[in-house]
Amino acid sequence: MKKVFVLGMALLFACAGAFAQKYAVIDTRYIFEKMPDYKRVQQQVDAQAAVWQKEIDAKQAELDKLYNDYDAEQGMMSEDLKKKKEDELFNKEKTLRDLQKKRFGFEGELFKKRQELMEPLQKKVAEAVNRLAKANGYDLVFDKSEGKSIIFADPKLDRSEDILRELRLK
Repeated sequence: MKKVFVLGMALLFACAGAFAQKYAVIDTRYIFEKMPDYKRVQQQVDAQAAVWQKEIDAKQAELDKLYNDYDAEQGMMSEDLKKKKEDELFNKEKTLRDLQKKRFGFEGELFKKRQELMEPLQKKVAEAVNRLAKANGYDLVFDKSEGKSIIFADPKLDRSEDILRELRLK
């Protein structure tokens, strides 16, 4: 009976070992920061954001001037003229907020521009990760850059440097 139990336990451990998964951890933020193309993308995005911000600042200055003019003149205006000016100011302010949202809002033009420029870099990294995973037999590769789902990862599992070598950046 004892031999059957020991044999059963040995068989159980052997099966468990056969189903063990091999995994690795990478840090895509670290990898991107080491890529020269990423710095170029960031500069392009920042330059475009500066152009759009300058446009919005100019429109805001124009709106501020209109508000100041209205405040200075409202005492001498009829109720109909006040209402007309207030509607005009409201519409200009709404137009400005819509422009800000269009340029910088969630999934606005800046978001889309960044996504468009980052897509080739993300594809390069994904291909390098796939090559590394296949070459080393990894079943799972986790990304610790966002830190939302990985609370702790042993540094010896981090394969970010291997990805950089695969991309020929090291």
